[in-house]
Amino acid sequence: MAGGLARAALRALPPPVGLALLALVLGGQRGAQALLCLCSDCNQANATCETDGACMVSITNVNGMKHHTRTCIPEVKLIPAGKPFFCLSSEAVRNTHCCYFDYCNKIDLMVPSGHWKDNETSSIWGPVELVAVIAGPVFLVFIIMIIFVFVFNHHPRVYHNRQRLDMEDPSCEMCLSKDKTLQDLVYDLSTSGSGSGLPLFVQRTVARTIVLQEIIGKGRFGEVWRGRWRGGDVAVKIFSSREERSWFREAEIYQTVMLRHENILGFIAADNKDNGTWTQLWLVSDYHEHGSLFDYLNRYTVTIEGMIKLALSAASGLAHLHMEIVGTQGKPGIAHRDLKSKNILVKKNGTCAIADLGLAVRHDSVTDTIDIAPNQRVGTKRYMAPEVLDETINMKHFDSFKCADIYALGLVYWEIARRCNSGGNRFLSLSLSLSLFFSLSFSPSLS
Repeated sequence: MAGGLARAALRALPPPVGLALLALVLGGQRGAQALLCLCSDCNQANATCETDGACMVSITNVNGMKHHTRTCIPEVKLIPAGKPFFCLSSEAVRNTHCCYFDYCNKIDLMVPSGHWKDNETSSIWGPVELVAVIAGPVFLVFIIMIIFVFVFNHHPRVYHNRQRLDMEDPSCEMCLSKDKTLQDLVYDLSTSGSGSGLPLFVQRTVARTIVLQEIIGKGRFGEVWRGRWRGGDVAVKIFSSREERSWFREAEIYQTVMLRHENILGFIAADNKDNGTWTQLWLVSDYHEHGSLFDYLNRYTVTIEGMIKLALSAASGLAHLHMEIVGTQGKPGIAHRDLKSKNILVKKNGTCAIADLGLAVRHDSVTDTIDIAPNQRVGTKRYMAPEVLDETINMKHFDSFKCADIYALGLVYWEIARRCNSGGNRFLSLSLSLSLFFSLSFSPSLS
């Protein structure tokens, strides 16, 4: 009776609605059974598959090659809800349809055209066009920035205005008051500070306001000039750019804490300057008009008192260099390694000032290490100690370097004694000594 009523009700409904209700009834009768779909890539004999999601049918057309696909889509892959990615179609190359009752993917779909429409291709950029559109403006902005920086740095008016602003920097004027001379400034900062010279920003200000006057010497490193700053003379040692390591090393040694001493050349500043063609490396120090001890002894003879003053001051400067000062503002022991009469300057009062510390080494007593370059043969051969010449010197023992300095100082003493004149007679005029002196050139070879 109930079955007859159900069949009568189904016949009274329109056919599509009746089929849908029939599917629901059959599905309800199956309960939790999976959805059955046709499968073109499955291994089952009946070419079917089961799923808890949807059946899918798809046809693609790429360059005239058509490919049909029928398969099952699990429920977990039906995302996003309502419009899953697996069920989306492309008008040009792919037509896809998803359905949700048994064998619903048995239908045949319309074959897509296989090529893009003209109005679609004109609105889509390829990868080359996309890169060009993005990179073009970026590259243009980069070129404009380079041109702007170049013009800013090289335009004469801008350059002079920037130079004037540097000179009028309040932070620098605070340290460089107009009523102070260079000697006053160096004295104040060396006695009240760490004894290593001027602060770096003051060094740059001093170096950039020095006016070079005349060249007073040349060497393998570069040139030495006499310069003027606020009415005082300074010595400017100019290194070429290829000697940057020598410049950096000498500036580093000169700025060692507590190094300042009346018998060591007074360091003022270190800076690099661009002269428009290449970069110059400046080392600014006290100026001594007598020049080196070598030149001084070639021009003048000295009295016994003058000889003692020269010898004592040279020894005093070397002793301070060798001495280690322990403390929070301590000084490491330093060995010169290139002591000679050309590297000792003569001051106005007839005393010596040791200069040219580019080859010096420092000793760290805490770790008992020596910061030294790998090469063992340095300095001037004429003043090398025998153990340095035959390479038997102990490079790990700081006293070995101090002994080599003392040997070189002895040769300097001998040069001073040769030019000592007392009552019209040379203090030392031994023919053996003179023959030994003149038998060697100033830079003899090791052979």
